[in-house]
Amino acid sequence: MSSDTIRLEIYDGPIQEDDPDANFKRDVASYTRVDPMPTIETMSRNMGIPVGVIARYILVKWATSGSEGVMEMGPRVVRQMAAIVEEAERSGNDSRRLEAYKKLSDIISWLNVIP
Repeated sequence: MSSDTIRLEIYDGPIQEDDPDANFKRDVASYTRVDPMPTIETMSRNMGIPVGVIARYILVKWATSGSEGVMEMGPRVVRQMAAIVEEAERSGNDSRRLEAYKKLSDIISWLNVIP
């Protein structure tokens, strides 16, 4: 079993522009500059829930949010959306990317109608 102890660190790169994860890494660098502990400690104090429990809840909630989203939408819809983006990116053409945006917008509008 892995340790339940983690060290909160600040990420500052390096981030290469051609890295396929560059956007995520920039987001990580931005968010890790903020100390989450004052908020977690306040929640702990106000709700009477230990700090570690709240931190674990936050981590699990975030880590599983992608899976929950897929379950709500269905894997078929997610694959369709991914295929639209992949095709547009492979083309390298801005007008094809704009078409992909419209297709994704239509799918999202349709998903918002589903109860």
